[in-house]
Amino acid sequence: MKTFHYDITVHPVESFKKVAFFCTQEGECTLEELPSDQVGVLKNLLNERGEEGWELVDMAFGKDGLLAIWKSETKG
Repeated sequence: MKTFHYDITVHPVESFKKVAFFCTQEGECTLEELPSDQVGVLKNLLNERGEEGWELVDMAFGKDGLLAIWKSETKG
């Protein structure tokens, strides 16, 4: 049976200055605009963690930034 380690990272809104997301007063956030040249901001984050052996489980945008949940298979 496979087992996993989990990690949660928080990335402040300042890390995504050029990524436009909109949050309602209820706190629900969605990407409204994602300029093609800014896809790299998210892509770099995903690739950096992926190279370290982490797989993205979920991510959520909020008014203060991005929360990402990762998993990595344990060895042994």
